[in-house]
Amino acid sequence: MAVSRTEQKEKTRRAIIDSAISQLSVEKSFASLSLREVARQAGIAATSFYRHFKDMEELGLTLVDECGLALRQIMRKARKRFEKGGSVIRTSVKTFMEFTETNPNIFRLLFHERSGTTHALRTAVDREIQFFIVELTDYVQAVGYDHESAFAQAEAMVAVVFNAGAESLAAKPSQRRQVEKRAIQQLRYIAAGAKSLHLSGKKSRGKK
Repeated sequence: MAVSRTEQKEKTRRAIIDSAISQLSVEKSFASLSLREVARQAGIAATSFYRHFKDMEELGLTLVDECGLALRQIMRKARKRFEKGGSVIRTSVKTFMEFTETNPNIFRLLFHERSGTTHALRTAVDREIQFFIVELTDYVQAVGYDHESAFAQAEAMVAVVFNAGAESLAAKPSQRRQVEKRAIQQLRYIAAGAKSLHLSGKKSRGKK
């Protein structure tokens, strides 16, 4: 069966995206990629790139969307694991670390461009991280915390997990286990502190 023009265009677009992702590494950020390198690895002429993306910045924004999709997949996978029991914190961290290990270059983009030189990409990355924080806030709020407390916990927890993820990308397997263990411990401290403050607040209100 012949491939339609629309299907071929989508296939080429996907090849460009995959080409850019595959070239990322610890030493090579998205900002250092060249349009010609991306096009060559995708199997197209450099001029054909512009049929699919206005410029490299638009390609970068598309890659950030891929990161956002990966983050949402993490949340869905973690929730399914919660339903089977076990520690929510341990499960969350393990799920996140598994995704960074399975999709390292997607997360390299996220970590690099969070403080990158391109304003549009920084804004897009921050937006995706905020979505992640909001989803976690909803979960924390559902277990009995007010929105302000839930958001504060979620924001702190996401910072810990993302720092651990960034560190793990350049770590050896044995080091990754230590990074994971430390992140779990730090999240437990956050959760314990939040619970203590929550109970203290309840007692204070009860005395009035």
